[in-house]
Amino acid sequence: MEEFSLLLGYVVGVGGCLAALRAWLQGPSCKSKARLDGKTVIITGCNTGIGKEAARDLSHRGARVVMLCRDLQKAKVAAEEIHQETGNALVVYHLDLASLQSIKDTATTLKDVEPNIHILINNAGVMMCPRWETKDGLEMQLGTNHLGHFLLTLLLLDQIKASAPSRIVTVSSIAHTQGRMHWEDLQMKEHYEAKEAYCQSKLANVLFSRELAKRLRGTGVTTYALHPGVVQTELGRHIHQSVNSFIHWAFHFFGNFFFKTVERGAQTTIYCAVEESLSSHSGKYYSDCAEKQPHPRALCDDDARRLWDTSLQLVGLGQYNI
Repeated sequence: MEEFSLLLGYVVGVGGCLAALRAWLQGPSCKSKARLDGKTVIITGCNTGIGKEAARDLSHRGARVVMLCRDLQKAKVAAEEIHQETGNALVVYHLDLASLQSIKDTATTLKDVEPNIHILINNAGVMMCPRWETKDGLEMQLGTNHLGHFLLTLLLLDQIKASAPSRIVTVSSIAHTQGRMHWEDLQMKEHYEAKEAYCQSKLANVLFSRELAKRLRGTGVTTYALHPGVVQTELGRHIHQSVNSFIHWAFHFFGNFFFKTVERGAQTTIYCAVEESLSSHSGKYYSDCAEKQPHPRALCDDDARRLWDTSLQLVGLGQYNI
């Protein structure tokens, strides 16, 4: 009986430690009570995952949420679900970030129907896929995660500036700390490795946000890049193709226990979108609802400028000036 009691105590103790660890890994929640009544928020890729949870939260705050998604049917279902919960209507438009023409078409539509954009959240992304190319021949992860959002942001910038004070929030990742810009082979045609390509695209997100902040200084538009945490979402759905099935299984199996839920994973996105104290900051990097120091490579102004100029050429904007 004594051995059983000891064993039971051990099991309870281990279970309690695991529960405490899981709670700690979830991270903090955004504490801001800011309202967004009368504000328009645009979010990419928000029919599922942390984008959907950000849309839900910002709709609760009174925002008019505009969802830009590749899968219109899923987006409409998500919009109706959030509408039923918050009472606020959400608007859905098609956007394929792997097509420069789709981005241009969507931006043209938004110029006609959305004269004010108070918050743009560049949320959509793809992670560790095989070496696929966008419709314009760009490496898929750089093309979607960085170049697609780069073009969309610049095409919507007039509306964003006209709505100042306004914000541009870009979802990056702690993976940027393992990334480097492959300037000699940016599309990774000579040597492709799924993780390297992903890390490069996430480093590009932080560099873009930093350079954009400098170019928008004095306009009333602020920019933020963030790491949402390691979140249990559909983002890892391509790992079985680019790595192997066991890693894919392990990723999702352990994710159920130790990764952030989508609700908690959305908190830093929400924080960057609404936290009042950030209004005087721009170009910074955040994680767990707090400013964090990014990797030194993400602080290289020469690389940020080079990426800006290279991105302009790749998306066909030439000598675009803000």
